[in-house]
Order: sequence, then structure tokens, then C-alpha cells
Amino acid sequence: MTTTPTDAEIGAYIAKAGADAWVVPGLGDDVARREIKKVGIIGAGTMGGGISMNFATAGFDVTIVETKQDALDRGLGVVRANYQRSAERGRFPVEEVDERMARYEGALSMDALAECDLVIEAVFENMDLKKEIFGNLDRIVKPGAILATNTSALDIDEIATATKRPEDVIGLHFFSPANVMKLLEIVRADHTADDVVATSMDLAKTINKIAVLVGVCPGFVGNRILFARQKQANKLIYKGVMPWDIDAALNTFGFKMGPFQMSDLAGLDIGWSKGATTANPIRDALCELDRRGQKTKAGYYDYGDDRKGVPSDVTAKIIRDITGAEPSTMGPDEIIETCIYPMINEGVKILEENKAQRASDIDVVWLNGYGWPADKGGPMFYGDMVGAKAVLAKMEELTADDPEFAPAETLKELAASDGKFKEIDTGGLKTGKDAA
Repeated sequence: MTTTPTDAEIGAYIAKAGADAWVVPGLGDDVARREIKKVGIIGAGTMGGGISMNFATAGFDVTIVETKQDALDRGLGVVRANYQRSAERGRFPVEEVDERMARYEGALSMDALAECDLVIEAVFENMDLKKEIFGNLDRIVKPGAILATNTSALDIDEIATATKRPEDVIGLHFFSPANVMKLLEIVRADHTADDVVATSMDLAKTINKIAVLVGVCPGFVGNRILFARQKQANKLIYKGVMPWDIDAALNTFGFKMGPFQMSDLAGLDIGWSKGATTANPIRDALCELDRRGQKTKAGYYDYGDDRKGVPSDVTAKIIRDITGAEPSTMGPDEIIETCIYPMINEGVKILEENKAQRASDIDVVWLNGYGWPADKGGPMFYGDMVGAKAVLAKMEELTADDPEFAPAETLKELAASDGKFKEIDTGGLKTGKDAA
């Protein structure tokens, strides 16, 4: 059953959800916090540089480590330019640029991180590399320091095995651009100590972030739900729906960018190399033609100097040649249901697996990290707007095509009882430590 909440009801829900996300059962003021004065960042690229700015802006001393001098100089140059641009726009006095940059120390060796109270690793997504880094941090960094990874999807429990102090390891998943985006997914691993979680939550407030505590699973909360949407969007392509029709439907729903607009912005060659054959042959073919997104003025879309994408005949031909699909007349409403309802179902599965504290935390993640339209409250809130029966019917339809999208058991129960997604209570966030 479709319901239409008022603006006031939506606003009240979002405000309460945001406040609730800070509440971690069992972690009150009686849990001692670790003192954080000096912060280390590994990697001075887009993510590392952006993450570092949050701490320098808040007054922390920051040591940032790169492997080569030119990469370090380039990264610090971008940080200074970002600060300079903000100052010129009147966000803070120009003289404060030098004050903030004075808090930085650049280094080419992780040995410089020995006395840091918090170290955040922000290198590319490679498990072997991350484990090597954490093994070195275990040897170098003083006892009691928090060792954090910015991974967006990798298994933090596995990363923690590279150390002899897994209780000090946590995920701090910032969103790009990290100096702008408000969301911070704090990922509690199996052995993460209570005081590490409590300190990380407090730090999030200090650096002006919106924190949500989540558990370890592929993609955590935000990206795991995003993956479900992306898989369905890709499946629609093979049914003859064009990327721009999918994006247009999701733009109508309220997203500023649809999945293929997002891919072009991020760069189609992320995780791709010339000659590679991946699970997405359309993306492979585009990249082989040097259509790698906005940066090459061509990806799924063609781009002019104004960076506005227009549908591409080249892309349309590649899709026809690879998929062999006849053009589809699928309407925007069906596209929206096909892409959005699996997100709701995935959120329910996350709750069933105890990888989120509460249903509203999922909405906080998507409102603040992925541009979910505020008038629809978040995936779980929107589930209640359309009703569990409608979501279940769509998931049963999609399951016939791919068993991966089987409806969650709790979704079936909600549909049978007219229950509410917002009221799902599976006992909160749990880790392997709780099971033991």
C-alpha cells in the first residue's frame, strides 16, 4: 500500500534517524576514550589528501606518507590549493591557509608514523598491499594507537590478521571528496575494542562528520546496497534499455546522478587495464576505445567542454553488438522499481545479518553519502512508502532471472503482516566476537 508522508513527517524522521545513529548501545561515557593528538595518513592521493584535511582543519597535527617525493609534493599542493580556494571564497581568513598547512609533516617512510595516535591507510583497494601496510604499522606504530583502513569494501577482519593487535584495528570509510562529504562509515571488525569504537565516534563529531557504525561485509552498508542497484542497472542494459534512459528514470526519482552518470564521473577505467576482460564487457569495450568517462570527454555519454553528457551513438552500437538485445520500451516507473526495490531488499538482508544497528542507520548512510532524495527519506523509509507487498512482488519477479536477488525472509514476513521496514529489529550490530 502506497503512503505519502508529509514534509514535516519526513523531516522529523530524518532528524531522529540522524540523532539515533550516534547512539551505540553499551558505549556510554563510562567507556574511556583514547587520546588523539597526532594523526598519520598513508597516501597523499585524492582520498588520503581529502581525509587529512578533515584533521588539519580541526587542529590536529598530521603526518602524511607517500612512496615518492613527487607524489607527496603533488598531494600537499592539492591540499594547499583546496584551502586557498576556500579562503578566497570567504570561508575562513586567507592567513589561516598557512596555519593549516603548518600542521602537516610530509614523509617518505612509515617510520615517521611511530608516534601517531591514529593512523589511517588510504591506498588503492588491494588486500595484499593493505595487509603488508598493516604488518608494518604493527611493527612501527606505538602501542595503543588506533590503526584504521579507509577501504570501501574489503574484509577488515582479514586486514587485522596482519597485526598482533586486532583490537586496535577499525574501518574509517570516508566518502569522496573526503574533505567535503559528510558521511563516515565506522566499521567495527570482530576484535575491535570498545574504546576504539567510542573514540572513533567522538572523532567523527570533532571533524564534523556524520558517523554510522556498521559491520564487516562486502561493501559494508552503503556500497553493498549500491552494488545491488548497479547489478540491476547492468541487467537492464542487456534487456535493451539504454544507459541514459536508466539514468533519466533515477534522476526523476530524485538522484542527481544515475548509475552510468556516476560511472563516467568516477572513471570507467577504475579496476581496468588495457586488454583486460572483466565481468562488464561493455565497459571493457568503451575503455579500449579510450572512452573512460568525463576525463576523456567520452564514456557511456559524449561530453563537451561544459561536461554535460549527451547520449552516444557509439555507446548504443557497442551495447547492441554485445548484448544483441532489441530496443526496450520499458518505462521510467518500471526502471525505478527494478533498480530501487533491490536496494530495499538488500537493506533488509543487512539487518538480518546484524551488520547495521537499526533500519534508520541505513537511511542515514544513503541520505548523507549517496545523494538519496530527502523527500523519500532513505531506502527503508521509502520501502514503507511503497509497501512491503510491492517490494516483495518485484523481488520475486527479479529472482526468476537471478537467484541472488531472492527476497529476504524478513521482507516476506513484513508483506504477510503489513509490517514496517523502519521498525525492523533484529538485535542490532553484531560481530564474530558476539557469536563467540
